[in-house]
Amino acid sequence: MRAIVKAAVAAIASVMLAGLGTLPAQAQEAGAESFDGLELMAKSRADQVWVLPDADFAGYQRFMILEPVVAFARDWERNMKRSATTRVRPADMERIQAGMAEIFLEVFTQELEKAGYSVVEEPGDDVLLLRPAIVDLWITAPDVATAGRSRTYVTSAGSARLYIELYDSVTGDILARAVDLKRARERSQFQWSTSVSNRQEARDIVRRWAKMLVEASDEVRSREQ
Repeated sequence: MRAIVKAAVAAIASVMLAGLGTLPAQAQEAGAESFDGLELMAKSRADQVWVLPDADFAGYQRFMILEPVVAFARDWERNMKRSATTRVRPADMERIQAGMAEIFLEVFTQELEKAGYSVVEEPGDDVLLLRPAIVDLWITAPDVATAGRSRTYVTSAGSARLYIELYDSVTGDILARAVDLKRARERSQFQWSTSVSNRQEARDIVRRWAKMLVEASDEVRSREQ
């Protein structure tokens, strides 16, 4: 049953993301309305944020986070296959996707709880449901098994794009949608890429996303007081 649910979530996410790059030009202008009634904000912490007009976020004090769908950038696998030193197998990709989803849930939970919010597993009147997807995942040098000994040195571990939707956990009404691209730190010198360094860079990117959510939630709280 769990496998069926995960497959269904993946299918839904693929449908949502398919239209992300095909929005008409006028829909990218501030104040434009999306197909489901959300309005594009003129200024936001993320690259793009759509919010339901007159949505009231002040009553939400807890969060429920669905397991994120993780998808690689379109040409990433092909690029890795062309590499002279890296041979990425389907099992490697599944392991990386599972690891990224695990990091997302762990870091978002940590940052929300550190800020005084509760992360729960059941819907409620004050529970905001987060449905995230990490897409366009690009890992410059994944740490996978290779023949012989080899080291890869990079100046950046890669990048990823967050696509997240916020819902009322009881009614199922969509309240907001955000898209944001984050890149790993660009270094002035090459660094040896390992599974440890890649995971640390992934945590850093996810933590930046989590802090954006916390800052937006705190802002709503401060306006309420």
